[in-house]
Amino acid sequence: MVNNFKIYKNFNLSKKDKGAIILIGNFDGLHRGHQKLFNKAKSFKKKYKLKIGVITFDPIPKMFFKRLHNYRLSSFNQKIQLLKKYYVDFIVNQKFDIKFSKITCLDFIKKILFNKIKPKYIFVSDNFRFGFKRAGDIKLLKSLEKDYDYKIINPSPLMSKKFVIS
Repeated sequence: MVNNFKIYKNFNLSKKDKGAIILIGNFDGLHRGHQKLFNKAKSFKKKYKLKIGVITFDPIPKMFFKRLHNYRLSSFNQKIQLLKKYYVDFIVNQKFDIKFSKITCLDFIKKILFNKIKPKYIFVSDNFRFGFKRAGDIKLLKSLEKDYDYKIINPSPLMSKKFVIS
């Protein structure tokens, strides 16, 4: 179990948490696809002696845009307990509001990931989209790896009977 688990409400990480392995997503309930991602991150943590951090959003963007009130599988406290089981060291629980929803994908990469988080590895799934109007995707993240000094880890999706577990 993780000892010094930290919860951030913004992207102002302490120096000791910068340069970590970062997983970005809602992680509302950890299905087997999420578990595969976290297990791979756990192996990187052991191999490279890095911390694992999760960037997640409150409310879930879909709840924000569609004005849904109860779209969660798990409460924030339940999410924390699930993430601790996967050796996560810290969570950034970013408030998702109108101001945050207008950040462009390039500003997210430069101003948040590069300037504030400084991740060594970013773990995301194939369907990851980010930035204003969901303009950013995994191709964009990969194309900017060298410019912003991170490496994208994109494990193949977990399949069950020809369907992606998501």
